[in-house]
Amino acid sequence: MKKLRGLIYYILFIIYEELVFSCIIFKAFPTSFGLIILFSIPIAIVLNLITSIFKPKVNKILTYIITIALIIIFGAQIVYYSMYEAIISFFSMMHGGQVAEFMEVIFDMILRNWYGILLFIIPLIILIILSKKKILLFERDSLKQIAVKATSMVLIQLIALSCVNFINTDDMYSNKNLYYNIHVPKVTANRMGLLTTMRLDLQRFIFGFEEKLTLETSIDPKEEEEEGYNITYIDFDSLIKNEQDETIKSMHEYFSSQEASKKNKYTGMFKGKNLIVLVGESFSSLAIREDLTPNLYKLYKEGFQFDNFYTPIFPVSTADGEYITDTSLIPKEGVWSFLKVAGNYMPYSYANVFEKQGYSSNAYHNHTATYYERDKYIETMGYDSYLAVGTGLEKRMDTSRWPNSDYEMIKTTIDDYINDEKFLAYYMTVSGHLNYTKSGNEMVYRNWEQVENLPYSHKAKSYLAANIELDKAVGELLNRLEQAGKLEDTVIVISGDHYPYGLTLDEINELSTYERDDKFEKFRMPFLIWSGSMEKPIKIDKIGSSLDVLPTVLNLFGVEFDSRLLIGRDILSDSSPLVIFSDRSFITEKGRYNAVTGEFIPNEGTEEEDGYVDKINTIIYKKYQMSRLILENDYYRKIFE
Repeated sequence: MKKLRGLIYYILFIIYEELVFSCIIFKAFPTSFGLIILFSIPIAIVLNLITSIFKPKVNKILTYIITIALIIIFGAQIVYYSMYEAIISFFSMMHGGQVAEFMEVIFDMILRNWYGILLFIIPLIILIILSKKKILLFERDSLKQIAVKATSMVLIQLIALSCVNFINTDDMYSNKNLYYNIHVPKVTANRMGLLTTMRLDLQRFIFGFEEKLTLETSIDPKEEEEEGYNITYIDFDSLIKNEQDETIKSMHEYFSSQEASKKNKYTGMFKGKNLIVLVGESFSSLAIREDLTPNLYKLYKEGFQFDNFYTPIFPVSTADGEYITDTSLIPKEGVWSFLKVAGNYMPYSYANVFEKQGYSSNAYHNHTATYYERDKYIETMGYDSYLAVGTGLEKRMDTSRWPNSDYEMIKTTIDDYINDEKFLAYYMTVSGHLNYTKSGNEMVYRNWEQVENLPYSHKAKSYLAANIELDKAVGELLNRLEQAGKLEDTVIVISGDHYPYGLTLDEINELSTYERDDKFEKFRMPFLIWSGSMEKPIKIDKIGSSLDVLPTVLNLFGVEFDSRLLIGRDILSDSSPLVIFSDRSFITEKGRYNAVTGEFIPNEGTEEEDGYVDKINTIIYKKYQMSRLILENDYYRKIFE
């Protein structure tokens, strides 16, 4: 019987795993499969060399270890992707110890992706069969064989790099830029394979990485009148003239050239009122129903109605979602911006803005105080106090169940501030967290009777039941504010951290009033702004996203801020709308662009302008770049302090 060499096994194994990964994640056969093959072969040679320099028995054991390890890597990535729509970074791996708290969630995601994991395991079964039948050789290579393999590895890698360097290099998301200049793991994995993407991420994690595209952008300082715009006086001319650091100088030039958002008829509408901000865990418009969540429904029906609002998910899930909402900055890829921002000066955080106006500021979270190192983040945002599990909340309410109650959190904390003359309260909720099952979720179990007879699947009903607890929390806020005579003097703002990834797309569509797609529409989310002083609802059809929450709220409160220094824009202004996704896809008033496929779909009745996609891609690249540089250089401190 003909014997099979280990090198052939590794080549077929890796190419197979990459193909399965691509088909599962991107739901299509990879368009650049040839490039994936070219990058896979050198990896296969390296692994074969490792398992062919020892005695056959040792080589065999190593082959099994490597095979199992790669299967685990591919399997873990599809499980992670099914939750966060991202490739897990080495930074997250190094800082993900607390994930052990959510082992039940992980097992649920593994079950959801059983078919993919089973496909990944097939090569291990084949390996066992080949080994038992002694078809696969584990012999030690001679020096000549090692030299031939090493030379082949170098040559094939050079061919792959030649394809990267010389074929279709003009596009912003060309293979060349993805390999050398920009960090977009999702697109890179689609073009070059998962293992090459992870290798690049590891290199950048160890040695550092700065995106280095050279784009020709017009630097034309705007001479806008401060009175008609959300702008403050910043002497950019002097800053540019006196700055020695070229990076900081380029930032001054960029921000001085940005168009500020105009003030509008809503500017100052809520000036002087109290503010309660809630970032709702997995909060979606699916959870706003008159029959089950009447308080959330009341806020929507009587307040601002942002019906074209999106909350794209970014790789660090809740932490990134919170960061975007609170700072109007795009998270830096490959790290936790939530953690990296610690110690920076953040002049436009709610706490730092409102404390200057005499407001008290209190932050709350009904889960572990230090998860994602949120305690450092909250301190950086400037809040007077932070109460969570581990810093005292457990003394006020039962925090031994999972998840904890939003209603009980509100009930036990509202007395901290409701009698203050002016107050800001910030809540990061948790009741809406997966898993969505009656048996494993205390909030689902608590509210199950209200949903058990609905014509939906178990998980869809469970999601609604979990969010009933958030609705009860909002009801408690409304009741207490009314009793204190502060209903008309208080504004409640609610947005989500990310879409409910504990539900499949089919389960989402069970609850949706229209058919949502997997690329854009599952991220359409609510953004609620309500005050007892509003005489009628205000419908806003303009497109917006979580990046726009902070500037929109600041404008409504009529506070002084410089909109040029934020990445999002006041939705209520006449600024051009732009929704940016983590893979750099986008939605504008003209259409939708899928960065993975490179496809732009114009809105009905709209024709794509020549160069339009390149123009928007350039704008997005600069927004990513400036968000990163603000974070890395503590830029606001250089401007204001």
